[in-house]
Order: sequence, then structure tokens, then C-alpha cells
Amino acid sequence: MDCVYCEVYLFDAPYHIDRPFDYLCADDLTVGDIVKVPFGRADRLRLAAVTKLKDSCDAEGVKRVHSVLDRRFSLSEEMLKLCLFLKGHTLSTFGEAVRCLIPSGALSDIPNVKIKKTCVLTLSAEEVDSLLQAKGRAGIRSDGQRLIIEYLRDIGSADIELLRAMPGTSYANISALRDKGIIKILESESIRNPYAEYARIRNNAPIELSPHQQLAYESIERELMCDAARAVLLFGVTGSGKTKVIMKAIDKTLSEGRSVIMLVPEIALTPQTVNIFCTRYGERVAVIHSSLSQGERFDAWRRIKRGEVDLVIGTRSAIFAPLENIGLIVIDEEHEHTYKSESDPKYHARDIAAYRCGQNNALMLLASATPSLESFYKAKSGSYTLVTLTERYGGVRLPDAIIVDMREELRLGNTSPISDRLHKSLKSVYENERQAILFLNRRGYSTQINCKECGEVLSCSRCSVSLTYHNGPEGGKLLCHMCGYTQSVPKKCPSCSAEKLSFLGYGTQKLDAELNKYLPDMSVLRMDADTTGTKLSYDRMLEDFREGRADILLGTQMVAKGHDFPRVTLVGVALADTSLHVSDFRAAEKTFSLLTQVIGRAGRATDGGIAVIQTFAPKNEVIRLACLQDYEKFYEGEIALRRELSYPPFCDIVYLTLTSEDEAELMKESKHLSDSILERMRSDYSKLPFIVFGPFEAQVYKINDKYRMRMVVKCKLNRDSRLLFHQLLCEFSTARHVTLSVDMNPMTI
Repeated sequence: MDCVYCEVYLFDAPYHIDRPFDYLCADDLTVGDIVKVPFGRADRLRLAAVTKLKDSCDAEGVKRVHSVLDRRFSLSEEMLKLCLFLKGHTLSTFGEAVRCLIPSGALSDIPNVKIKKTCVLTLSAEEVDSLLQAKGRAGIRSDGQRLIIEYLRDIGSADIELLRAMPGTSYANISALRDKGIIKILESESIRNPYAEYARIRNNAPIELSPHQQLAYESIERELMCDAARAVLLFGVTGSGKTKVIMKAIDKTLSEGRSVIMLVPEIALTPQTVNIFCTRYGERVAVIHSSLSQGERFDAWRRIKRGEVDLVIGTRSAIFAPLENIGLIVIDEEHEHTYKSESDPKYHARDIAAYRCGQNNALMLLASATPSLESFYKAKSGSYTLVTLTERYGGVRLPDAIIVDMREELRLGNTSPISDRLHKSLKSVYENERQAILFLNRRGYSTQINCKECGEVLSCSRCSVSLTYHNGPEGGKLLCHMCGYTQSVPKKCPSCSAEKLSFLGYGTQKLDAELNKYLPDMSVLRMDADTTGTKLSYDRMLEDFREGRADILLGTQMVAKGHDFPRVTLVGVALADTSLHVSDFRAAEKTFSLLTQVIGRAGRATDGGIAVIQTFAPKNEVIRLACLQDYEKFYEGEIALRRELSYPPFCDIVYLTLTSEDEAELMKESKHLSDSILERMRSDYSKLPFIVFGPFEAQVYKINDKYRMRMVVKCKLNRDSRLLFHQLLCEFSTARHVTLSVDMNPMTI
């Protein structure tokens, strides 16, 4: 019997009504179809996804599905399950989940497919010659039309835009020739792929592994051959050649007819990775990341959906690529916080990878020189298979790390951000025709401006943070790094009118200026959010540095990880201890990881290398162990502390954040949230272990004119605890003046 009813999830439903709704089926409707349905008293048409077909329905007055969108963009069974998993796992709405999987271009009435128009002659060569020689009305009197005919006679076919751009021609000439039947215009889909050129140079040379790498690969290969979901942590020191081992595993997976997703944490790593893999696998590769245009993302998604691709490379969102028959998901630099989304749905790519591997009986391969404590704990306890690489590839030794006490520099009268030791090391790099990487995790020129008279710190009017001074060719400006607010630099203190403003601290922009001042012969390439705003700017800057067009690569976190520059023999860290002084239980882990990674950029060829680590805390244990590249010892101390204080991986942490433009309303609802959660824990959830803190002000209390209060819950996430947070979200979903968000195991505060 044909099904006459269906259940659908709306794409724009508020959280408290985000559930299936019944509709009468349209003809030939299938599960996964994207449809338009009338909803509400006004029967406004809304997008929805069909999640179930059925032959009966208890509801009365059921409306009929209005229409079905292009079935090329329907959700497969696996993709539909993934949406429902994402909704339940992160407590997002179905619409938020589905927009992770389907690009916006596929959800319009007319999907924004780019059409290429090609002009070709309909006449034979003899007919063309006869036409061009004919006189009067029988011939071609328009010079523009004659140019087009002659060009097509010589070339065969041409893009319509090319013909329009030729001197002496116009679109009217093309239209006239088409109307006469002399040419015809063929239409075809055009794929927008900014990485197409990477595939033109092919390198299919066999991958040569060292004995140590071969042992690691063989361990991974055994896991690949298992017909079950499983996970491997590839733990290798910086420069050990993890990428070669990963490529060998990808080769094996593709040879078995299965597909692969490879995630990288930063857009800055994408060109290097894409270049490696496109030269090997050619057009079988698709790239997905946030710097692509909407059209480019849509076309990459279409290629994957049509089965033209079996290897997808990208940042966090690439985990949702519509590949089928996945055999391997690689998460490179798996410790990076960028794998966790900070906007709804607040998913971690590792959780999605684990789910998709479970659905496909695939292998999840995590790789890092500094694994997250959660992953290393799972590897140590046997949940993951641990595979290690303890030697650098080619026998290259790890760089020597030198710790410089910046307090001593100040005592000696050096107020520059460049210590004497770093200055000498940079000069040595220049004299030996080598390169250096300098890392400073602050952008801008000065990090704070205050008044020497009254102590006032110039702050953003919309956020509770200080403004950062940025220099520029047209004068300086003050910028809020939270909301983007800018203002000119005042001549007087806005509080007391004293002309005693002081510029404190420094960022990458000032360090750049200092390098130009003290080392004028060395060329500096600065890579931070201020210099990489244009499309593919990462690619160009990294290529320039790789080709030796700069002596120093200076930047924020984007220069610290994953890059392989053979001529880099020096790494400098301007302020190694800044990330230690934040109220985050992951501060030590993040600092250790960042320092270890950036130190590992030096001496990756036979020249060897050194790292100069500048700090005001030279005896700090985290900094010392990072300089020694001793992850195991760091892990032992940190995991013991986590166990004692009940932090992940020994519990889960949930942040409940209330946001409102009305501060008084926020305080009132914060009390209500606290009362509500405590009441539920005393009654319905009394048997579950919970530790509740707050409510208290978020670390940054005000962002873009919105105030934020927070509660923190330590618990064990499971179906019951998620139900509690689901109930709270439903309760506050109807609130008019406040918004509640739930973030499970956030990576940043």
C-alpha cells in the first residue's frame, strides 16, 4: 500500500517546537527529500526535510506537502541519520543541523549553479569561407560578426564571455549570428574550483617510509583491514613524518574502493595539504573550508554528492561531506581547539567523525605531536589503538630550545620585544641565508592604552574589553577584537581630559616595526588576521615564504602549526607565557601544545635548528617541558591534576550561558535558571551526579551590547543528563528578552 502521510522537520523551527510534523504526501515522495510545506495559521511556506513515510495519522486537518525541491540535493539515509544524531548530541535544532550538511545554494528555488555558455559554428569550413566571401545581403557586412566567425573558424569553439571581450565585438553580434543560425550556444555546468591548478602537476611516486614509519603504518593497516569501527591515535614527535604514514593509509583505503575525509585545523594549512594530495590524487580531491565563496563550496559539495570525488580535504565543516562508503577519516593535529564549533550546532569534529566511522565501519585516525589529554587518555586506557613515532624523519634531531628571561632583559635596559639572544640568532640566520619563524599570539600594535593621570583604560563601548591600537598608512585606529568596533585615537583621556595617554604592550604589528628598525636588511612577512583577509591570501603568503621571498615569517597561531619549511633554522617565541595566565583549566595544555608545535617548525632539514623562547616565567614547568618536547611527562602531571580536581576526561563540563541586551532582565532570568536547574536535580534527576557553579558573569561580560551570565555544570553526559539540558532549552526558548545556549565540553571560555 502506498504511504499517504509523512513526517517532516522544519528548518526554521524554534527549539521548543523542533519536532516532527505530519503532512499528506506529495506524489513519489521519498525519505530525505527537501520539501516546502504550509505551516501555521497563515500557511506560510517553509522548508522541511522528510524523515518518515507512513500510511496512517492520528491528527486531524493534516495539510498537504506543497512541493519538492530538486532531488539532486535530497538527504541520503546516512545524512539524515547524521542530522538527527547532531540534533540529539549537541541539542541543536534540526534546521541548524541540516545547514551543516547542505550548502545554502542547494536550498534556494533555483540552485546557484554556474552555467558556462560556449559558442560553436553550425557551418562547415567550406560554408564559412563561402559566407565570408559573399557580397551584399548574402554575405556578412558587420565587422564584429566577421571577427567572431573568423575566430571560431580558427579555434573551433569559445566561451561567450571571451567573444564579448574581444575588441570590436559585442553581445549583439553574437545574438545576431545565433538568430541567423550561423552559430549555436551550448550550455553546460561550470565547476568553480580554486584548487584546480594543483591537480595539473601529478606525482605518483611510491611513498618511501623509514623503518620506524613502516612499523607505524603496518599497525594502522591492520586496523584498516578490520570490518568494524575503530580508532587509532598516531602520536609522533614534530617532524617525524606523520603525513607520509597518513598518505600511505589513504592510498590503501582508496585502493580498496572506499572514500576518505582528511581534516586540518587551520585554513593556513590547507594549501600545503592540498598541494601534497592534489598532485597525488588529482581531480579525485575536493576541498572545503570557510574562505571559499558560496559558489565554490556549493560546487565542491555537488562534485562529492555526484560521486566524482573520493578524497575530501578541509577544515572542521568538511566532516559533513556527503561521501559514501567512507573507509578512513583522518583528523590531523587533532588537539586543536578549532575542531570545536563555537556556534550552533556546537559540535566537535572528532565526535562527528566517530559517529560516521561507526555508520561505515571505518577507521578514525587521529594524529598529533601533542594529543589532547582526552585522546591520549583513551589511547592509554585502550579505547584507541596507540601508534607512536619517536624519531624525526631522516635522522634530523629536534631543535635546541633556549629560554630567555625577559625580566633580565629589562634589568639590562632592553625594553624592546626582541631580546639580545633573539637578535643575534636572527642575524645569524640572515648571514647563513636561512629563514626564521617568529610567533606572537597577539595582533595589532599596542594591546592597551591607558591614562597616566587617572589610570583609565580605553575600552570598547559595546564590549567589556580594552581596545587595541592598530597602526596604519592613514594613521592609527583603536579596534575591538570582539565586535570589530573602531574609533580614532583620542588626543585626550575621555575620562579626565589629560593629554597623558600611554601605549602599553605589543602585538605582531609592533614586533614587525621593531624588526624593520633593528634588522633592516631582513624582509618580514606578517601573517595574522589583519593581513590575511582576502581570498587565498594564506596560500600566496606561504608560497612566497617557501620560495624564499622573505627572511622572517611573523605571525599568530597560524604560523605555529603543521608547516614544513626546510630552510627554517630558527623559531622565536616573543611571549611564551601569555596563554598561561587565563582562567581556563586547559591553559597549561594549550600552552604546552602551542610551544611544542612552534618549536617543531625549526630544523626540519639537515641544517638543524634552534628555538629562542622569551618569557617572564622562565622556571615554569609547562614551558620547560615544552622546550624539552617531553609530552609524556607533561601528560603524567596534568592528568593527575585533572583526576584530582574532576576535570575532563574524568567528567564532562557543560556551560549554560544566558545572553540579553537588558541587564536587569538578565539578572532576573539568571536566578530563574539557577532555581530551575537545582529544582530538577533535587527531584527528577536526583540520582545523577552533578556539580553546579554559578550563576556568575562570563569572563567577557559584555560583547556587542549584550550581557552574559554563565553557569557551569560538571556531570557525565548521557541520555538522562542531556534530557535535563533539553528541558532547560525548551523552557527558555520561549523567553522574549534572554537567550540560553548550552555548550557541552567547550574548548574555549
